[in-house]
Amino acid sequence: MTLAETDRPVTASTHNTASRLAVLRLVVTGFRNYSRTALALDSRSVVLVGDNGAGKTNLLEAVSFLAPGRGLRGVRLSDISTRDMSVEDPAPAAGPWGVAATLTTPDGTIDLGTGIERGADGDKRIVKVDGAARSGSGVLGHYVRALWLTPQMDRLFAEGAGGRRRFLDRMVLGFDPGHSARVSSYERAMRERTRLLAEDTWNTSWLAALEGQMAEHGIAIAVARAHIISQLAAAIAEHTGPDAGAFPRASIALASGFADATLQTGASVDAEDAFAKRLASSRGRDAAAGRALEGPHRADMLVRHAPKNMDAQACSTGEQKALLIGLVLANARLHCASFGAPPLLLLDEVAAHLDATRRSALFNELDRLGAQAWMTGTDAALFESMGTRAQLFDVADGDITPRG
Repeated sequence: MTLAETDRPVTASTHNTASRLAVLRLVVTGFRNYSRTALALDSRSVVLVGDNGAGKTNLLEAVSFLAPGRGLRGVRLSDISTRDMSVEDPAPAAGPWGVAATLTTPDGTIDLGTGIERGADGDKRIVKVDGAARSGSGVLGHYVRALWLTPQMDRLFAEGAGGRRRFLDRMVLGFDPGHSARVSSYERAMRERTRLLAEDTWNTSWLAALEGQMAEHGIAIAVARAHIISQLAAAIAEHTGPDAGAFPRASIALASGFADATLQTGASVDAEDAFAKRLASSRGRDAAAGRALEGPHRADMLVRHAPKNMDAQACSTGEQKALLIGLVLANARLHCASFGAPPLLLLDEVAAHLDATRRSALFNELDRLGAQAWMTGTDAALFESMGTRAQLFDVADGDITPRG
């Protein structure tokens, strides 16, 4: 296994790491097709070049686990480990995996580590901060913020509302580490309520308790989503600069379910009470449908191509990609305004379907943000205009070597 140690010094020509969020060293162990590999970096953007299936996206996924959540693929933790496919068992047990990094942050340098360990009770996520064990991956949100864009997201506007809700919730999570827990609590209460409604005799006291939980968490979810939509819309509207027109301005809104609409009537506590009453009155209808028909789980993020006044769903594939990149960049600018530094940007195959003008505009915008972007591609020529603003690595079958 090649151990790529660039040890490139940070000079006056590179960005000041003290004001940035950047990975300076990454060690990946037992992670997908990497038995063990390490990268020593400076704070510039990172470009990974190689054939399809070489492991480029796996490295981006490893970096994404330095932030809270289940990474850019959203998979089960046990599905990440390397597997010994030489054994006869068609599904051999996965071993532990780990991702460790030294990062520079606006508050100083920090060492983070995360991974799983196997035990009698199953896989357990572990997190360490400067060598000390911490509870839960949520603590990572105090140190690392990461945004990503993958080819699977290219159909965000063409498919159902569920993908757009997840996209929106990931944006909320970047500013509110407790959002994911509220979404999980809401969904658990909703599933239990649906199960009870399927019984011949209803336990009304337990239903009322579950509906109270749904109302409490659901209204908080709706408030957080509405807030981020408002903030993101402002960031889009205020954006100016030489490349501002390269990615079409998006008009965004939140399609309100009942839980969202009740927020217009007054305080959140009143909205919670109104939502709980609405859930109680709709038990019969929800029982017949086998699911809750109203609530924040039905919300949608609506996106329009503002210059054309056209729904994103009706735009061309290229226009949809440009809108999506524009939303991610707007979110990154919002992070800069809120936290004083940009997040890590993980952009998988981002340049493949952009013309030269848009590629240049993207790279210039990343430079203005001061973000460390991790980008992948099959052709190094796509990144030529990055020049010395990026550090380039070749990836082949899990081997990583610096170029130049």
